[in-house]
Amino acid sequence: MLPVLTTDPSPVPQAPVLAGVDEVYLRCRELGMRLSRQRRMVLDLLWAEKSHLSARDIFEKLNDQGRNIGHTSVYQNLEALQSAGVIECLDRANGRLYGYRSDPHSHLTCIESGEILDLDVLLPDDLLRRIEQHTGFAIESYTLHLSGRRRSS
Repeated sequence: MLPVLTTDPSPVPQAPVLAGVDEVYLRCRELGMRLSRQRRMVLDLLWAEKSHLSARDIFEKLNDQGRNIGHTSVYQNLEALQSAGVIECLDRANGRLYGYRSDPHSHLTCIESGEILDLDVLLPDDLLRRIEQHTGFAIESYTLHLSGRRRSS
């Protein structure tokens, strides 16, 4: 995880990242979600991997670990968790990717490999105010999507 990038002490507040899978279990219970064995397997994997995975990746990784779970169960649990705001879903040209974070955060995508990094970026307050003045909107949260290539050493 990269550090927060900011030049201003009063940025738009961002939601905290859930630290561990136990916190997300608690959040699911608070939302009235049942924590089935399959749902816990999906959550455990997302929190262990801390990357962006397709439903197929999740299915294959769980089954490779000897955790028997079906395609349908993976898809249904991902949809339920994403709809409840427990995990994130990124729609990409080659399909949906799911990540363990659901707080507002930004992404950096490697143009060559497709790797996606989570970033916590806080924009300067004066920039946010200029955007508000220009658009007539009051900014409540934001995310950025950046693309680039790794620099050669």
